[in-house]
Amino acid sequence: MISDPENPEWTEADFAAAKGPEAMPPALAAAFPMTSARRGRPPGSSAETTKQQVTLRIDRDIIGKFKATGPGWQSRINDALRRAIG
Repeated sequence: MISDPENPEWTEADFAAAKGPEAMPPALAAAFPMTSARRGRPPGSSAETTKQQVTLRIDRDIIGKFKATGPGWQSRINDALRRAIG
């Protein structure tokens, strides 16, 4: 086992005392937007915003193009479908 005295393995007490990104000062948290304390999809408040999970077969190249645009690609597919139905 490799040991690094400047970076010791965490103990149960270390994990119990650990704090999440919500404990960071706002100025520091702003520098790391992907560590937002709020993650996941927003809660649905009406029938219009409620999503339904489906299985759908879409060509690989289309999925690849959307995934290449980064996080949120599934929402962009939803937006494209919504535009297509007018």
